[in-house]
Amino acid sequence: MFKRVKQFLLVRILPPLVYLFLLLLRATLSVQHVNKGTLEDVRKKTGSVIACFWHGRLLLMPFAVKGVKAKVLISRHRDGEFIARVIRFFGLGTVRGSHRKGGVTSIREMIVATREGWTIAITPDGPKGPKQKIKEGLIELARISQKPIIPVSYGARKKKLSTPGTALFCPIPFLRLSFCGETLSTSTGTLPGLIWKLNG
Repeated sequence: MFKRVKQFLLVRILPPLVYLFLLLLRATLSVQHVNKGTLEDVRKKTGSVIACFWHGRLLLMPFAVKGVKAKVLISRHRDGEFIARVIRFFGLGTVRGSHRKGGVTSIREMIVATREGWTIAITPDGPKGPKQKIKEGLIELARISQKPIIPVSYGARKKKLSTPGTALFCPIPFLRLSFCGETLSTSTGTLPGLIWKLNG
């Protein structure tokens, strides 16, 4: 009974509340975009891109761009279902799976989506880590789809963890929030070299 109530709260009650919280938080922030023009040119030229960001920067990524047709790779775990329901309020699509579960199916779906003009968003380190380490699946997806990788991040002078025990970056209200990104292409680098660049 407890598990059923918990699941109901997780997938029915909390997602709209979290969505409203994020909207309120965004309304208090002064947002700055770094290198936005170059990234927009790349997206228009290629039709779609593969955006990647660390799992700890997931919270405010729906505000990184507006009006972009995008799908986010999200795990099939119940926590993934919670995240999927939140981001649907932002008008974003989802691809369910991970490099462990449903990997082949999700990669195939993402390749088809890029050909249909969808931008794909991925957290390459995922909730289970290793933290801030790229896996080869991201590079392979870029190689097969022939779409550029755009690493994206955001930062603020002051931050705090969103909830105890998580590593989600949550800025304190009434600060300046800066989004930034760059472009990497599999046509201009080897797989180990790209992994090294992304891992920094």
